Amino acid sequence: MLTDSSSVNKFHSNPILFFLCHCLSLGLLLKKMKYLLVTGGVVSGLGKGVTASSIGVLLKACGLRVTAIKIDPYINTDAGTMSPFEHGEVFVLDDGGEVDLDLGNYERFMDIKLTREHNITTGKIYQAVIDKERRGDYLGKTVQVVPHITDAIQEWIKRIAVIPVDGKEGPPDVCVIELGGTIGDIESMPFIEALGQFSYRVGSGNFCLVHVSLVPVLDVVGEQKTKPTQHSVRELRGLGLTPNILACRSATALDENVKEKLSQFCLVPAENIITLYDVPNIWHIPLLLRDQRAHEAIFKVLNLHSITREPHLKEWTLRAEICDKLHEPVRIAVVGKYTGLSDSYLSVLKALLHASVALYKKLIVDWVPSSNLEDGTKYENPDAYKAAWKLLKDADGVLVPGGFGDRGVQGKILAAKFARENKVPFLGICLGMQIAVIEYARSVLGLKDANSTEFDPNTKQPCVIFMPEGSKTHKGATMRLGSRRTYFQVKDCKSAKLYGNQKYIDERHRHRYEVNPEMVAILENAGLSFTGKDETRQRMEIIELPTHPYYIGVQFHPEFKSRPGRPSALFLGLIEAACARLDAVLQGNESKEKLNCEMGNHLPNKNVYQNGFAAKPASILPDALYSICNGVHS
Repeated sequence: MLTDSSSVNKFHSNPILFFLCHCLSLGLLLKKMKYLLVTGGVVSGLGKGVTASSIGVLLKACGLRVTAIKIDPYINTDAGTMSPFEHGEVFVLDDGGEVDLDLGNYERFMDIKLTREHNITTGKIYQAVIDKERRGDYLGKTVQVVPHITDAIQEWIKRIAVIPVDGKEGPPDVCVIELGGTIGDIESMPFIEALGQFSYRVGSGNFCLVHVSLVPVLDVVGEQKTKPTQHSVRELRGLGLTPNILACRSATALDENVKEKLSQFCLVPAENIITLYDVPNIWHIPLLLRDQRAHEAIFKVLNLHSITREPHLKEWTLRAEICDKLHEPVRIAVVGKYTGLSDSYLSVLKALLHASVALYKKLIVDWVPSSNLEDGTKYENPDAYKAAWKLLKDADGVLVPGGFGDRGVQGKILAAKFARENKVPFLGICLGMQIAVIEYARSVLGLKDANSTEFDPNTKQPCVIFMPEGSKTHKGATMRLGSRRTYFQVKDCKSAKLYGNQKYIDERHRHRYEVNPEMVAILENAGLSFTGKDETRQRMEIIELPTHPYYIGVQFHPEFKSRPGRPSALFLGLIEAACARLDAVLQGNESKEKLNCEMGNHLPNKNVYQNGFAAKPASILPDALYSICNGVHS
């Protein structure tokens, strides 16, 4: 025991002793990191990301601190240059990482903040190994997949797993790892080998494998078939990994005899076989796991019984039930370039849903391909033209999300003009803000040549220009990325009020073009207000039209920080305005209604809309949402 000054001096002069005592004070030496791996078999798109996120929610509800890692076997360094049509949206993190959309699911479900390092790709691993080889770190050895690539994967996991992601000090308790792709994919082999070695390295009691598989029902036979899962588990075992828990995707709950058969042939205890059947919205998935005692199976494998509690999911359960029972619709037209694949705008869809559920409205999203609004389509495909304009005119609000390239830009400009002239609530994000500025310059200022240099490099009236620090030769990781600060310039504006009258906000960005600062004065004189700017006051972040009920454009992406229990302020504003409630809310004259678990007793069962997708009435059936796998309601 240190009792005198000389002892204290010796203590501080010994860095190793000081570090060990500091670690003990934080509890770092009293526990081992636990790892939970989620793999998928039979087919892709089973919902591994939702399953991994839901397991994280369940473990957090039991009092554990949880982090997450996504492994993507593709050779790309990151998702930044990948087409939204091919891979869905690019999710952006606080540190500017452009990552797989599953990391967005992790952040939303578990309410954590990840880093770019939490998304491992083949490209990153090979780049790291090659860099070490070029530096001579391998001392002349032949660099091979085993052991050098596999060791690099394991070292990466160990290094990243201890990073706190919940704002607290010290490492998390459990790291959930999702392996992308399907067992048997050739590009996944180095990762599977590495994870097999890793499970041996960390030891039993510290590694749990959850295998997500498919139990289909053939229409002709009408029974649940276990053979696909049997083969998938056999292949997984042959690659050196043994599943502890089976999460079986099925249209309905597994029959007991089916569980017994799977248990017998897959060598997994029957109580460790979980059914993830189709549900109305994916907020029910953590509840499915809880009801089938999945947490107990995980605790048994990871030796966690002594430090956990029963899961507390009261708020989560209430939200899932409310979402099922909502019937009063709010229609939002999303006018974009990639509307053929909803995953391209996944975070936008989630943010709209978070806001609508918070306001007890049933979200209906009408997807409007922006090119279908253009005059060219009027002659080439009159039906598509009429349908697009009908959706736009019938909407309660209009949202124009981000994007790249000139295809469909004129349609987005027409949508912004329609919303402005007809007082329809409008939210433009990133490119959506830029086209709102271009439309205003053309229609109000009469600058017919107003454009972005992205679409017309030779325009004589550039309203939007290439950022000076951007690269014109390299696409990957060369944009203005990550969390940046925006300072409000006008106190009495809608955006500032929605953000709680803060002086500044931090939101995530992803763009390489910006509003031309030389055009700001002339636009402001014509009535367009630039209510938010960066710290230099030269980069425009927020625009508003004060004479409009709700006409806001932002250079940042507020959807990336929206959470189920904490919706984005600007999305809340859009839904409030679409319901004609915004003015009352901003003036503080309307108190928000409180719903309880009994709200279903007084909700009429009529005009129920299907999960924010359909434009036609549909009954809520248990095959609506989780069958989409990547999920809409998260």
